[in-house]
Amino acid sequence: VQLQACGGGLVQAGGSLRLSCAASGRYFTSYAAGWFRQAPGREREFVAAISWSGGNTYYADSVKGRFTISRDNAKNTVYLQMNSLKPEDTAVYYCAAGPWPLKTVLVKSWGQGTLVTVSS
Repeated sequence: VQLQACGGGLVQAGGSLRLSCAASGRYFTSYAAGWFRQAPGREREFVAAISWSGGNTYYADSVKGRFTISRDNAKNTVYLQMNSLKPEDTAVYYCAAGPWPLKTVLVKSWGQGTLVTVSS
């Protein structure tokens, strides 16, 4: 599975962005998908994940209630709607695919990353 993320950019605190991740390859619809992020000088951390059917989702506590993950298997695409953005959300965001529940060590494929910068 190859993943291509896009949608990052510069936004003011309180604003919104929508990230997209387009997948190619036959196994994407059988995988869980999700987003991770890495801020400068910090470890990569989990953000959100969604099961292959879209019926199950889970989020990091830091984004719960502000971010929403979704997927459209007909378009082989997973999305991350980010609302009420904070400066601490600034990071490179990576999409990922693999077996549920998509722990870091289980990820099979990583996208190339898209930069999100939130100004205060």
